[in-house]
Amino acid sequence: MTTTVTPEAPEAPRQTFHLRLSNFEGPFDLLLQLISARKLDVTEVALHKVTDEFIAYTKALTAAMSAPNGLRADKILDETTEFLVVAATLLDLKAARLLPAGEMTDAEDLELLEARDLLFARLLQYRAFKQVAELFAELEAVALRRYPRSVGLEERFAGLLPEVTLGVDVPRFAEIAAAAFRPKPKPRVGLDHLHAHTVSVAEQAELVLDVLRERGIGGWTTFAELITGLTEPIEIVARFLALLELYRGRHIEFDQPEPLGPLGVSWTGDPEAVRAPATIEEDYG
Repeated sequence: MTTTVTPEAPEAPRQTFHLRLSNFEGPFDLLLQLISARKLDVTEVALHKVTDEFIAYTKALTAAMSAPNGLRADKILDETTEFLVVAATLLDLKAARLLPAGEMTDAEDLELLEARDLLFARLLQYRAFKQVAELFAELEAVALRRYPRSVGLEERFAGLLPEVTLGVDVPRFAEIAAAAFRPKPKPRVGLDHLHAHTVSVAEQAELVLDVLRERGIGGWTTFAELITGLTEPIEIVARFLALLELYRGRHIEFDQPEPLGPLGVSWTGDPEAVRAPATIEEDYG
């Protein structure tokens, strides 16, 4: 429950900026409406006189800040920012109207686009941000006048609290707490992969030939049997490379009856085969 305190005094009403030009006299907002409705040509407005009068207007507001009805500094800054946005838009429109342009199919549509769409788009964009900023300021002011109640839980609600069910007994809960508060080991970066032992492809080829010679010519051995007992991936790769080199030297032959099936390896026993194991290390060293 919150308590809201009413504000002490309402904010001073906002003053309006009036212009006195040779062809216009009235509020600045009315000047914008006439320009957007094409009832007043922007090229006929002396923007330097508008700027001079606005500077005098802001100086008067700044001098009256200490007065009871004076605006705050942030409100004066808001009016100045809004005027700069509108004045920059009017300056762009006036420059576009005064500078020579290329060929136009319909000058009426171009004038409507400049005087209405461009001006309204920028003004609406600025006013949207301004309205959101004012809404945030109002919410902040209301929140500052609210104070929470510092009271305990009422007795009628105390019995509504459900019992806490952990699902474990006291010793098991003690083990969980000890594991949660136990210091975690420091992370360690492994360097084993930097010092991996070297595997000789030539030695693997000699081992494969010894196994295949025991099976004899025409005795088939699967690749899975040839890598039985190997645990390191680099040794399995080296043995596969050894098989490829032996096949290139016509020491062995392959057979795979089914696609992706077991790969059979057999010793050819060809006495004219190239003696590859002695030269394999030169290619993979």
